[in-house]
Amino acid sequence: MAQIKADTLNLEESVIHINRVAKVVKGGRRFSFTALVAVGDRESTVGVGYGKAKEVPLAIQKAIDDARKNLFVVPKHGTTITHEVLGHFGAGRVVMRPASAGTGVIAGGGVRALLELGGVRDVLTKSLGTTNPINMVRAAEQGLRSLRRPEDIALQRGKTINEVVGKVKVVDVSAAAPAEAAPADTGAVSAAGVDSGAAPAAGVDAGAAPAAGMAGE
Repeated sequence: MAQIKADTLNLEESVIHINRVAKVVKGGRRFSFTALVAVGDRESTVGVGYGKAKEVPLAIQKAIDDARKNLFVVPKHGTTITHEVLGHFGAGRVVMRPASAGTGVIAGGGVRALLELGGVRDVLTKSLGTTNPINMVRAAEQGLRSLRRPEDIALQRGKTINEVVGKVKVVDVSAAAPAEAAPADTGAVSAAGVDSGAAPAAGVDAGAAPAAGMAGE
C-alpha cells in the first residue's frame, strides 16, 4: 500500500497520553517524557505516533512526526465502520461494532480521539483487555487497519457486491394497500353497532311508563 502524503491533507493533532519515565544510572535517575498522539483529517485518514524526549514539547513533536508517517484510510459505510472487528495489541483488546446514524461515538479515552479524527461518527466500542492507553489505542488502530470494504471482498472472490452483501427484500406496496384500508371498514361496522345499541336505551324509557302508573296508584 502506497504511503499517504501528509502534506496534501489538512491534519489535526490530538495528544492522547503523556507519561514520565525514569532511567536509573550511577549518579541517580534521569527523567524523560513519552507522548502518544493521533492525527487525522476528520474525514477518513488517521494515524498514531509515539515519541520520547527529555522535554514534553519535543516528545509531542516527535510523536506528531511519527503519526504523519503512518497514516491510513479507515473503510466506512456512511458514518460508521463497514463491519464488526476485534483489534489486538499486546494485552489490549478493543471490539468495535457498526452503529445506526445518530448513535455517536461510544468510546472513551484515546479510542474516541482516534475514531473522531478518522471520520467515524457512529460506532460502539468496548475494551476487553488492559486499560493501558498505549495498548488500547494500538489495538483500536490494528482493528481499523483490518477493516475491509464490500468492493474489495467482491473483487477478491470474483462476485458482485450484491452477492457478497446479500439480496435486499422488496416490499410490494400495492399488496399492502388493501390491508391498510381494512381497519377503516371494521371501524364503520363497530360504529353501526353502537347505533343499533340505542334500542335498549329506548326500552328503558318505555319502562318508565309503568313506574309512572305506580306513582298514580
